[in-house]
Amino acid sequence: MKEFVLRAVCALGVISFAGAAQAARYKEINVNNGGTISGKVAAGKAAAKTKSFTISKDPQICGTGTRDVSLVEINNGVVKNAVVYLYKVKQGKPFPKELKAVTLNQKECTFAPLFAVMANGGKITAVNQDPTLHNIHTYEIIGKARRTVFNVSQPKAGDKFTKKVKMRRGVGMKIECDAHDFMHGYMFIAPSPYYAVINDKGEFKIDNIPPGEYKVRLWHGFLGEKKAGKIKVTAGGNTRINLSF
Repeated sequence: MKEFVLRAVCALGVISFAGAAQAARYKEINVNNGGTISGKVAAGKAAAKTKSFTISKDPQICGTGTRDVSLVEINNGVVKNAVVYLYKVKQGKPFPKELKAVTLNQKECTFAPLFAVMANGGKITAVNQDPTLHNIHTYEIIGKARRTVFNVSQPKAGDKFTKKVKMRRGVGMKIECDAHDFMHGYMFIAPSPYYAVINDKGEFKIDNIPPGEYKVRLWHGFLGEKKAGKIKVTAGGNTRINLSF
């Protein structure tokens, strides 16, 4: 019996240690003569996807009929709101201040913005601008699973809620309203400032990277995460890569 208890305690210790390792804090340092990664991302096998919802409540605020929610938007072979990022970077350049505090509005039963980026460990402020109940419910996306980050009722216009968000394993957060099933949004929770949202041409650039070898990943709220191989960054150099979903 004692041996079983000991094993259980050890197992819990391993799980806790793994969780702590995943949530290890990124260290901001001065980067001298850093390198750059740039390139293009193609849609590849990704296909556009839209889901239609019936607006069944609060028509005077939310509108009437149906609402088409774009889960995957592709324009000219480019996936919109896709991110390229470097996986498990321990230290490097500072996070921009605007990534440490993000405001998410709920207006006319729509999240604004529908897609945003925030630093892991940053603060999100949810604001209800509608004269009706919204219940903001956010989930950490972990592969095909998801974990509730926060679930807060905002009954009236002007209600605000601020929370520090710390991802344990994932880099993405799904945003929903439990009172209106047609309200959807996504947020990339950047584990480091070494990321880039691809532009309308599919281009991206990540700069001021400490020299070394890095794992590159693609992320999209609905399509999920894709490993994109390894890349070597040289001091003052620019390495170009072409990626695809």
